[in-house]
Amino acid sequence: MPIALRAASGKVTKHEKACLDNQHVFIPFAFDTFGFLAPEAVDLLSRVQRVMHSNVMTPRSMDVVFKRLSFDIQKGVAAQLVARLPTISM
Repeated sequence: MPIALRAASGKVTKHEKACLDNQHVFIPFAFDTFGFLAPEAVDLLSRVQRVMHSNVMTPRSMDVVFKRLSFDIQKGVAAQLVARLPTISM
C-alpha cells in the first residue's frame, strides 16, 4: 500500500469522528515525496481546478492547480534536504 494511502487512512481514523460530531465533512489530503496523491486529494484538487477554470478561463488555468502543488511539494522536499546537509565550519 503506498505511503500516501496509509497516511490518508490514518488521518481519517484520527479526525473523522470529531468532524462528524461537529457536522463537518473530513477529506484527507495526503501525498508522498514522489508525487503520488491519494485519490481523495486528486478529487478535491480536480474540483478546485474546475471552479478556477470556469471562473478564469485562460489556457493555462486548467492545470495550474496541479502544477502549483507539484512545485510546492518539490520546494518542501528540497528544504528538508538542505536542512539535513552537514554544516561546514571554516
